[in-house]
Amino acid sequence: APPQCVCGVLLPALAFAVLGLAAAAGPRQTPAVELVEELWDAGLPGDLPELEPECRSLLAAFADGSAALTGCLGRHARPVRLCQGCHGHYRRLLAQYGSIARAVGNSSESHNCAKSILTSDRLQIVVTLSEFFNETWEAANCANCLKNNSEGLSNSTEEFLDLFNKSLTCFEHNLQGQAIDLSPNNYTEVCKNCNETYTKLNDLYNHLQRMNRQGGESEHSAHLCIDVEDAMNITRKLWSRTFNCSLPCSDTVPVIAVSSFILFLPIVFYLSSFLHSKQKKRILILPKRIQSNASLVNIQEKYS
Repeated sequence: APPQCVCGVLLPALAFAVLGLAAAAGPRQTPAVELVEELWDAGLPGDLPELEPECRSLLAAFADGSAALTGCLGRHARPVRLCQGCHGHYRRLLAQYGSIARAVGNSSESHNCAKSILTSDRLQIVVTLSEFFNETWEAANCANCLKNNSEGLSNSTEEFLDLFNKSLTCFEHNLQGQAIDLSPNNYTEVCKNCNETYTKLNDLYNHLQRMNRQGGESEHSAHLCIDVEDAMNITRKLWSRTFNCSLPCSDTVPVIAVSSFILFLPIVFYLSSFLHSKQKKRILILPKRIQSNASLVNIQEKYS
């Protein structure tokens, strides 16, 4: 018979035999009975290698940390608040993975926990999970939102989020105050009363983008963290599409001045060319008049 069938027949028989002996001896279970029950619950033969207690504890901690981080990412997917809400979970998971990579079992015959947990099979599920979380965190560019030690949000991020919340509060307040008088396409009060807050938010976002592009060298350096980008996208859509507001351009005067200068350039060019050519004519005609006067004097002296 195949090995699986043999195990399926012998293991229950062994279990019932040992349990019968234990029942005849008394209510107390022996270690052998507990081992058989454990093998019966697992459905596996008893010669498989067991993880050391320390390694099993590390694996359980990583599993709990992975579940916590996955749940956090899912809950903060929309609107995007990954970096704000999940940086603590991610930091703890990094520490748990590092503990697995460094830990060694207690007994002299035990294997390294890193080898047992990380590289003992082809799937390497712990390594795969760790790489997935690292790639997600890097793609979100959360490092740009956090302090150097990743213990909290940076000062610039907190300033931006404060202005973002103030902008949304201003939108909501003015919409509630004008709910009766507002038509579907008339949000004049929102545009007028929230213009200053929105302008500050937009200017700060542009400043953060410039600073990030100057100081970043990675492939994600052109982007801010996903939380800040998503917050700005939401605000801009509300401002321009929903409320149909426009932001006054601060460079209006320089643009008008440059446009006017370019517009008058042809006029200045043709006028200067005309005056220059007219001056040349005068210079060329002047010697002819002097020569004719001199000839007239010579003629008069000749006949006098």
